[in-house]
Amino acid sequence: MKTTPAQFVRQVKQEIAKITWPTRSETMQGTIVVLVMSVALAFFLFLIDLIFAAAIRFVVGG
Repeated sequence: MKTTPAQFVRQVKQEIAKITWPTRSETMQGTIVVLVMSVALAFFLFLIDLIFAAAIRFVVGG
């Protein structure tokens, strides 16, 4: 069965009405979690980089 453009627009509006948007508090909590995890990952990768750099200097003798 083929959907007409008008039916499609109605269906889209119905689906948009079903969306539950996060509250301001939920958005802030999610943002904080992402920032904290990003900093933690950056620190972890920095430490791994230091370890690999030291290992390469040891192997190469520099």
